[in-house]
Amino acid sequence: MAPTIPFVHAIAPRHGEAVRLSPLVRRIVAPNPGPFTYTGTGTYLVGRGRVAVIDPGPDLPAHVDAILEATTGETITHILVTHTHRDHSAAAPRLAAATGAPTCGHGPHGGRGRRDTRAPDDDTAHVEEGVDRDFVPDIALGDGDAVEGAGWRLEALWTPGHTSNHLCFALDAERALFTGDHVMGWSTSVIVPPDGDMAAYLAALERLRRRDDAILWPTHGPPIREPRRFLDALIAHRHAREAAIEAAVRAGRSRLADIVRVVYADTPESLHAAAACSVLAHLIHLAERGKVRIEGPPGLGVEVHPLDAG
Repeated sequence: MAPTIPFVHAIAPRHGEAVRLSPLVRRIVAPNPGPFTYTGTGTYLVGRGRVAVIDPGPDLPAHVDAILEATTGETITHILVTHTHRDHSAAAPRLAAATGAPTCGHGPHGGRGRRDTRAPDDDTAHVEEGVDRDFVPDIALGDGDAVEGAGWRLEALWTPGHTSNHLCFALDAERALFTGDHVMGWSTSVIVPPDGDMAAYLAALERLRRRDDAILWPTHGPPIREPRRFLDALIAHRHAREAAIEAAVRAGRSRLADIVRVVYADTPESLHAAAACSVLAHLIHLAERGKVRIEGPPGLGVEVHPLDAG
């Protein structure tokens, strides 16, 4: 059994309302609740007077209007995007046009991943909110790059795995980290190959675990107020899932759907498509380490067999 992650589900946002969370941080939740967005996309406003926007959200005019209303009398200086899924980045062009602020992100979707090959169709709309292939940042942020304003500085941490261009943003003034979809308080993240990568995801989780953040602000759901404890549980959960997947393969399960039914027996079938993507990511990770053999190009129709390391 996978270790229990201390998820937090207590959040009932009033969509479109800017809520003060800390001296430097406000949040507006977009009206796009769903199975992969929870109560909706949380757009963060950082600073006073001269403000950064983190994850402007889905391309909903009402949500962009709410951001503009909340910052009346202020100047939006930067529009930061954690990654290129439409529920995070699609509103960026509309907000940029209204404010003149540059958009900032790691790069376009799939542009800087560790893999060169791509599946015939890697649009994730069937398990997530879909890929935003139109987003290209005005300012490309690499690991350690930062943007600044009056009283705040946001440093980019490259955290690939959920997507190859995923960034977290550290606000050292409050020992806070904006984690996008890399770490969420209400659920685990879906890893969808080929752009999603389990090895990179686990490595990035370990990197965050070594930090000394006091609070994590995910784009969906409530904050994580005990980051080290939460990350320990999340990492242990992923390793346990991988062990269970390898055990299923060694027990003779060679089809992805069969492995999902065994490993995710307690998960509603409506979520099995998403689970299958993460299982595939784990299988690729196992194959990279000589634990299993994947037949055919990595995709949802693969067959997999045990392969002893050595």
